[in-house]
Amino acid sequence: MGRLGVDLYPLQTGVGLDRVDTFARFLGGSPANVAVAAARLGLRTALVSRTGADAFGTYLRRQLRDFGVDDRWVTEVDAYPTPVTFCALFPPDDFPLTFYRRPKAPDLEIHPHELDLDAVRAARVLWTTGTGLCAEPSRTATLEALRARSGREITVLDLDWRPMFWTDPAAARPHYAEALRHATVAVGNLDECEVATGEREPYAAARALLAAGGDAGPRLAVVKQGPRGVLALAADGTSAEVPPLPVRVVNGLGAGDAFGGALVHGLLAGRDLTTALRHANAAGALVAGRLACSSAMPTGAEIAEALASGSGTPAENSGTPAENSGTPAEISGTPAEKG
Repeated sequence: MGRLGVDLYPLQTGVGLDRVDTFARFLGGSPANVAVAAARLGLRTALVSRTGADAFGTYLRRQLRDFGVDDRWVTEVDAYPTPVTFCALFPPDDFPLTFYRRPKAPDLEIHPHELDLDAVRAARVLWTTGTGLCAEPSRTATLEALRARSGREITVLDLDWRPMFWTDPAAARPHYAEALRHATVAVGNLDECEVATGEREPYAAARALLAAGGDAGPRLAVVKQGPRGVLALAADGTSAEVPPLPVRVVNGLGAGDAFGGALVHGLLAGRDLTTALRHANAAGALVAGRLACSSAMPTGAEIAEALASGSGTPAENSGTPAENSGTPAEISGTPAEKG
């Protein structure tokens, strides 16, 4: 549930957007990419979102269907255009995004009374994001969907912090706290955890996420740590830490979304934490080694092959050892990895 838009990626690397002449168009938006990633792994997925009543909106709904994502709950907003995001591939350790979501993005116009709460309750997983909390009516709709999931096993809040969508971090924290009261799984990188909880040390951040909702809050906290890989801590004390999978990075954008789709797949499959995280890390690494986000989401066979080889880079594209290493921050879910 949440953000959906058109991503434009440069077809030239090593230069800033001011020097790029040609772009390729892709479906984008972090929760939309997560839905595509989960569908690629064989799950039945749907997206709750909105687009403009324009050609880009038509393109996005067609893309969702082509990727196997149910678009029945993606509706049009006459007042606002479908958002476009330019994704720079330079500098290589940053991958900055330029959002065009003005005067307001349609996906922030999800109204509570429009939600199909029966479908929300029936789903085995609900994936929501922090950016859905940044404005009304999306904020109330997101919280309504989370509340409707009371007693359901897997209800995810991806912290998904985007500073350009908020006035300041202090304004966001109370809304994160309310959402965490109704989520059973919290996922975020160190920056996002700090915004949501005030804690940045990984274990402290994980404990703070678990404590955020009291007895009704998350039962699993997943903290992506950049160069240190990923940490998961469960309410029963179970924990796991997994290093990132090396990859020759082409585009770090979308790696965190591939991680999310694979994480959901692993949780539904009943995998232990370590195995679920290893598969999620491998999915992220594979996408980091490809240009696109949505169309680059890996299959289960590709993830298994990457784990077996110990690298997210196919042998024919391996380059030099230095090129293979990438940077773990570009693999494990830093803000720039979310489309």
